[in-house]
Amino acid sequence: MSQEQTKDRLVIGDRELESRLFLGTGKFATNRLIPRVVEAAGCQVVTVAVRRVDPDFAEEDVLTYLPPGCILMPNTSGARNAREAVRIARLAREAGLGNWVKIEVITDNKYLLPDNYETLKATEILAGEGFVVLPYMSPDLMVAKQLVEAGAAAVMPLGAPIGSNRGLRTRELIRIMIEEIELPVIVDAGIGRPSEAAEAMEMGAAAVLVNTAIATASDPVLMAAAFGQAVQAGRRAYLAGLGPVRFQASASSPLTGFLREGE
Repeated sequence: MSQEQTKDRLVIGDRELESRLFLGTGKFATNRLIPRVVEAAGCQVVTVAVRRVDPDFAEEDVLTYLPPGCILMPNTSGARNAREAVRIARLAREAGLGNWVKIEVITDNKYLLPDNYETLKATEILAGEGFVVLPYMSPDLMVAKQLVEAGAAAVMPLGAPIGSNRGLRTRELIRIMIEEIELPVIVDAGIGRPSEAAEAMEMGAAAVLVNTAIATASDPVLMAAAFGQAVQAGRRAYLAGLGPVRFQASASSPLTGFLREGE
């Protein structure tokens, strides 16, 4: 591990993370790809829908394929309101899946946009019960501030509609959130290319969560490696400090004095 990586850690809840790439586990052609993808990406945090956990059928149970050392983040996919999200989170903890939870409350069946109001209610209840809550949300600064007050451990705004691979369509809203709130901002949903993950990290995002772009690639393992490298590059660029953007040319070398011109 480099000195740079040792110094630059992400802390969420009670865990200190080395990797800033989180992985979703849906849509893979086979669950058997998951351990290879996790290794190639170098990720630590893996999210899984609680409904896909079934210890009675090891072949279909996604947990069977997670490498040791992964931090499991169950999500409340399928919840339509705060009550259902809270119930799913409690069931996951009782089943031994830990106290991390990604809150997903979705009632919009066309664009699958999260319900920020119900998400806020679920966050407040679960944070009060000791969960490490990472709410998936539509990017809205005022809601993000309310989630901070409700006890969220991080906020996870969407970059574009989930599963769309359309990139950072909400870029400016996410940038404002990164600038204005102190919690880690993790860009979740919509990122389709490694370059978009790098762009999110260059803005100062704490991490990105990627699923569809990796799972639906022709070579998911190679794509996972590409995303891992892009996240590292974007983070390093942010730490280095990006140069100022100019709207006119600025020569990198003097344009006068060539060959003693003017003597």
